[in-house]
Amino acid sequence: MTKTIHTVGIIMNGITGRMGLNQHLRRSIYAIIQQGGLKLSDTEIVMPKPLLVGRNQAKLQSISDECGGLPFTTDLDKALHDPAYSIYFDSQTTDRRAECVRKAIAAGKHIYCEKPIAEKLEIALELYHLAESAGIKHGVVQDKLWLPGLLKLKTLREIGFFGDILSVRGEFGYWVFDGDIVPAQRPSWNYRKEDGGGIIIDMLCHWRYVLDNLFGKVKSVSCLGATHIENRIDELQQPYKCTADDSAYSTFQLEEGIIAQFNSSWCVRVRRDDLLTLQVDGTKGTAVAGLRDCWIQHYGGTPRPTWNPDVPQPLNFFEGWQKVPEQDTYDNAFKRQWELFLRHVVKDEPFPYGLLEAAKGVQLAEAGIESWHKRCWVDIPPLS
Repeated sequence: MTKTIHTVGIIMNGITGRMGLNQHLRRSIYAIIQQGGLKLSDTEIVMPKPLLVGRNQAKLQSISDECGGLPFTTDLDKALHDPAYSIYFDSQTTDRRAECVRKAIAAGKHIYCEKPIAEKLEIALELYHLAESAGIKHGVVQDKLWLPGLLKLKTLREIGFFGDILSVRGEFGYWVFDGDIVPAQRPSWNYRKEDGGGIIIDMLCHWRYVLDNLFGKVKSVSCLGATHIENRIDELQQPYKCTADDSAYSTFQLEEGIIAQFNSSWCVRVRRDDLLTLQVDGTKGTAVAGLRDCWIQHYGGTPRPTWNPDVPQPLNFFEGWQKVPEQDTYDNAFKRQWELFLRHVVKDEPFPYGLLEAAKGVQLAEAGIESWHKRCWVDIPPLS
């Protein structure tokens, strides 16, 4: 049987960073290569051909060696002019992304990139319109839509489990050490505004696509940011001043009257089911989802508590919840979206997560920052 192999060259810029290396190379593109490519049918396969791009030659060499000798370069301009590579992927720090995406669009490359696409809505929309005018395919990472826990929430909504959804409560984050005694788990640029850091610009981009796709379009936002830890230690063991917000407390009004509240913090210790938990309350039932698992309590199984602080609580509120069974197999969320984008490029299959969706995330983050500074609600108008 003759097989058709579609070799797709991908310029992967920023691959020496934590997210680019772990999620996009090791667990996505290189994983697809190791499994023999992306199978479209019994006779058709997509085989990624990555070119690693970064600023540190030694790191690139080490990553290349780990992944079987993948080609690499520190010369992005040269890579963009190589016709063997049709996709440009960007996972650099936010402040570097827009300039490189512009270059890639001008070079005629399809665009797939991490969020946020830019620090300002004006720039994000500019990139979207440039991509549309160039007639290229484009996409933005929206990985949380493929988390097993959130996929289970989506199924519950589709089968009508919740009845009318009333509210969504999100708790996200963990304690990021300041680097003084225990090493920090996140890069120092995350805590410097001048380098594109800040949890509002980072996480409200995520919450926009989660809310829009699972519960309802975001209509307005009220957000309070904070820089709880003012000084940290960087990768060179040097102290630095934190100029970006490390926590955000946000409320969103969605269509159909749904209220969503999200606490996002790098300064919180976890006493919940997972690093991210979403509780969805409806008239007929409630679900609480983490990254992988989901627990439900239907109307008929809801206890009737009585407020009486003078006696020990007779109810164990963790009882009476049913774990949603595994009804599907779940691959890495980043890898699943990469596969959809590759199918979009090769077979022109629909891919609704383009740069306009990226701009919507920046819009909500920008509105959240405005809300914080003005101490007010900010409306979210439609984008085009």
